[in-house]
Amino acid sequence: MFAAQYIGNKSFNVVEGHAIAPQAGEVRLDVGYVGICGTDMHIYHGVMDQRVSIPQTIGHEISGVVAQIGEGVEGFTVGEKVVVRPLDWCGECPTCEAGLTHICQNLKFMGIDTPGAFQSSWTVKARTLHKLPAGVDLKQGALVEPLSVACHDVSRSRLKAGEKAVILGGGPIGQLVAAVAKSVGAEVLVSEPNDSRRAFADELGVKSVNPIDTDLAAYVDEWTGTKGADVVFEVSGVLPAIQAMTQIAGRRGRIVMVAIHSTQPPIDLFQFFWKELELLGARVYEAKDFDWAIELIASGQIDLKPFISSISPLSDIGSAFANMDGNPQGMKALVECNAEQ
Repeated sequence: MFAAQYIGNKSFNVVEGHAIAPQAGEVRLDVGYVGICGTDMHIYHGVMDQRVSIPQTIGHEISGVVAQIGEGVEGFTVGEKVVVRPLDWCGECPTCEAGLTHICQNLKFMGIDTPGAFQSSWTVKARTLHKLPAGVDLKQGALVEPLSVACHDVSRSRLKAGEKAVILGGGPIGQLVAAVAKSVGAEVLVSEPNDSRRAFADELGVKSVNPIDTDLAAYVDEWTGTKGADVVFEVSGVLPAIQAMTQIAGRRGRIVMVAIHSTQPPIDLFQFFWKELELLGARVYEAKDFDWAIELIASGQIDLKPFISSISPLSDIGSAFANMDGNPQGMKALVECNAEQ
């Protein structure tokens, strides 16, 4: 088997290794495809070197096939297509005991805190697996993880059919949030300055606006009949969006913080008082979000094929990352880890 190891300075080494036999409660996978996400790009740029143990195999947006099953594992058979929910929770802290394992107080994120999926064979705990239906291929399966992020965001928002939602940021997650919001019957607007990303939203049947050359607050006011947005998703992570989110939210609107802000931004707290706004955090996903994401794909409600920008072999992972670096046209790049799959 082969594994790609991040070695720092925007570099990877692809090395030959050995498949790890599964222990009790574990399953070994033949990895099919792994997506490159924003967090992977942060690692690539070196901003997470203090968290990632170099050299390390990263990657967590993965689909694969069950290759070997450890003792005590039930419900899976060799040859089944699966995806991994890449969270390793302790099961013992008060948060886990409350059933919120996705925000465990001792949570380890697989592919960041522990070795990840950019390898042809990966051994994981069986509790992290979700089965893929027959009609969902491994390419789409590799996007279940980011789609689950969007499902969790929409779930946290309590968005309902007929409500109006604004997504601030038209990158991959923003577009997936828009797709999920549309699937529940909401009217959706994506605010995004990049032309190609607005065009992508338009092709998916989602209204878009350029906040650089359009007064976003005035646009939303007209679009909603002066009511304001029922839900605002802040996905961009930039200061103008923070300033806009409280302006465009309507009375008793809900704002979902999806983006990760590395510095503490100023927030107009007066608007929370004046309009009785809610600010909701949304971190990763729960098991039910993976189940929902898989159902959205399997039922045809969301087509993930347009999101796949490129597919590269594991041996060319360095170029795959380089091509995604600073490429606003790209949505999701996949790395193929087992050509026979």
